[in-house]
Amino acid sequence: MTELPTPQQVRRALARAERAAALDVAEATVLLAARGEELDRLTAAAARVRDAGLTAAGRPGVVTYSPKVFIPVTKLCRDRCHYCTFVASPGQLRRAGHEMFLSPDEILDIAREGASMGCLEALFTLGDRPEDRWPEAREWLDSKGYDSTLAYVRAMAVRVLEETGLLPHLNPGVMSWEEMNRLKPVSPSMGMMLETTSRRLFETKGEAHYGSPDKDPAVRLRVLEDAGRLSIPFTTGLLVGIGETLRERAETIFALRKVATQFGGVQEVIVQNFRSKPDTAMRHADDLPLDDYRAVIAVTRLVLGPKARVQAPPNLVDLEECRALLDAGVDDWGGVSPLTPDHVNPERPWPSLERLTDLTAQCGFELRPRLTIHPEYVRAALDGGSPWLDPRVSAHVAALATDEGLARPGVRPVGLPWQEPDGGFASAGRTDLHTAVDTEGRTEDRRSDFADVYGDWGAVKDAAAGTGRVDGAPAVLHAEGAEALRAAEADPGNLSDEHAYTLMTAEGALLDQVTRLADDLRRATVGDDVTYVVNRNINFTNVCYVGCRFCAFAQRRTDADAYSLSLDEVADRAAEAWDLGATEVCMQGGIDPELPASAYFDLVTAVKTRVPDMHVHAFSPMEIVNGTARTGLSIEDFLIKAREAGLGSLPGTAAEILDDEVRWVLTKGKLPTRTWIEVISTAHRVGIPTTSTMMYGHVDNPRHWVNHLRVLSRIQDASLEHGAARFTEFVPLPFVHTSSPIYLAGVARPGPTMRDNLAVHAMARILLHGRIDNIQTSWVKLGTEGTQAMLQAGCNDVGGTLMEETISRMAGSEHGSAKTVAELVAIGAGIGRPVRERTTTYAAR
Repeated sequence: MTELPTPQQVRRALARAERAAALDVAEATVLLAARGEELDRLTAAAARVRDAGLTAAGRPGVVTYSPKVFIPVTKLCRDRCHYCTFVASPGQLRRAGHEMFLSPDEILDIAREGASMGCLEALFTLGDRPEDRWPEAREWLDSKGYDSTLAYVRAMAVRVLEETGLLPHLNPGVMSWEEMNRLKPVSPSMGMMLETTSRRLFETKGEAHYGSPDKDPAVRLRVLEDAGRLSIPFTTGLLVGIGETLRERAETIFALRKVATQFGGVQEVIVQNFRSKPDTAMRHADDLPLDDYRAVIAVTRLVLGPKARVQAPPNLVDLEECRALLDAGVDDWGGVSPLTPDHVNPERPWPSLERLTDLTAQCGFELRPRLTIHPEYVRAALDGGSPWLDPRVSAHVAALATDEGLARPGVRPVGLPWQEPDGGFASAGRTDLHTAVDTEGRTEDRRSDFADVYGDWGAVKDAAAGTGRVDGAPAVLHAEGAEALRAAEADPGNLSDEHAYTLMTAEGALLDQVTRLADDLRRATVGDDVTYVVNRNINFTNVCYVGCRFCAFAQRRTDADAYSLSLDEVADRAAEAWDLGATEVCMQGGIDPELPASAYFDLVTAVKTRVPDMHVHAFSPMEIVNGTARTGLSIEDFLIKAREAGLGSLPGTAAEILDDEVRWVLTKGKLPTRTWIEVISTAHRVGIPTTSTMMYGHVDNPRHWVNHLRVLSRIQDASLEHGAARFTEFVPLPFVHTSSPIYLAGVARPGPTMRDNLAVHAMARILLHGRIDNIQTSWVKLGTEGTQAMLQAGCNDVGGTLMEETISRMAGSEHGSAKTVAELVAIGAGIGRPVRERTTTYAAR
């Protein structure tokens, strides 16, 4: 342990805590050492913060708990935590007469019995990815038809919802963004203890987390962040007394506060005390002393503030000691089961609810049951919809909840179908898309949840500072310009990163030479023709709950300007476009949680049924991932089914900048870079061509642009090598700042300069040479003169007629939402270039 603070340091920090001053890590570390009278003062200050928070939440004096059953899906795990008795080996399970996993019947028997005893939550407890360590786990899953432990968990969560009505709380350890996205439709909440941010305990041989890959603090923090980005009510916490220092305890608390503040998804923080267990590597370690426990609960409460829900397990101390935990600022006892033991701490039985209720009352509080999803999130989800609860489980939650979001007194869960929301794929809101597009402005200038949907703007600004963005014109490396240009002339598609960066930041005469080279490459590759496609954009819904911070298009379902088109309306617009000469419809929409699971297939089918020869260019990688979460299909199976329905190609949008450092500033909940790559690569592999895009000029810099183009090059190389479908084109998309939330919040700069536009389009032609032949310029973003400038800097395509384009117009684009063929021909003619029509895949028309 670190050196203890002096009494003077403790008194000074305590005085600040009593004044409700914001604490820093150093002060929190000092307060963790408080003892005696000073500890009593510390806990009293924390209790006052807790009481203020309960009053503000509308339930003064109410302490909560969740009546639940523990369902130990499997005790196999790939980790080797030195304090754990939950985990077993395959041999131990066999000797005890158990299978590698609980069977569906065993899971449902536990859930049914719990429901009959008044439980409302089914806590799925299991080890991390056992199939990665134990062949026996893989064999069991394969024999039952599941490709992973999490796939089995998802299926069992659906069974529990449908057959018992208990609400699943999934606690399978470390999960990826994609995995949580697939599990969200089957569970109101999920959880994973952070435990500690101490890398020392993870990296040092003999320490608590050594040899446990899933206990890497960086990995676990990423899980908490991804859960917040996906708007999943998430339970987490710290495990105290496993060898961490006071400073490390404080740092863990502040890490939890940062995630909670940034994303709003931390629904409760558990402060769990270490209890020594026999037959573990840490069997000789001391239990955490009660005074240490009181201090860490109090500091957690003070640092996290009144809105936080702070939980302490009542079975890990003696019942009378629970008084001290309440006095220190606890407002929740967590899950208490009348049926199943605490499988993680089986030597510590639950106190009876009667005794816990009496003790809580003696301390001046009323004990009331809650659901696995905490009241604040229940109310937000059921009062008109929010991203915190998937519609497929909202009916299950509503059946058990009071208006204030707690558990309904005396309620018994009943199984309900896990199905589409009522209403299916029907028109809602502003169904006349012409009106939605052509009317100047909107009823309101921003979505109704603008204040909270994007997360904490202060945290976003801090993250933006870390992207190393360049304000104003990038620095120009004149001395290296000639060398970089010679390299580009010799082998344009294989420039070094530094040469590419030099040319991407070119100005003046060097930039002129770069654009001339790009135009020469364009002429040699595709000739002088300027191409276009006659198409129509159909933005079938603007309802979206992702929270992209650059998007002015998205609305909540309850907003006045929200709309969703019916299948007939989509088909009508496709037929109208065909009659006007269109060969393509481009369909994209918001991520609406109430879309039916079959929505994307139904949209394609509706168009192809009405206009069989229309090319359907539809659905961003984000929409594909949303579809996999709704259907439970893999990305590959989903794309194959979409192709069979008639999908012809995918727009490579949702790319923004393919660098997570930038992406997590631009968006709260959009897919990470690796997932975008996976969707696009899989589409190519199953024979679906795609476009590629890059939105630039916000919080990014030229190195991000070069790296983005490198990623596209690698994807295209792999697709070409395997003879698969490929990128048909690259489309640079200048950031339109005017109505963008991230610009209005003072985070992003006001779009790229003309220098930036010329450099990006020209360098795209150069760096993608030999890989992607077609470089498109967006007349929607750049207007006629800007488009003509890009056509002379390496571009050969002006996109489509569109007929309507909502997303850019909502962002503030002033260049219209449709062009006639004559207008597109005039753009090319104005610079002396011939213009011809093409198909989506660049065949001549």
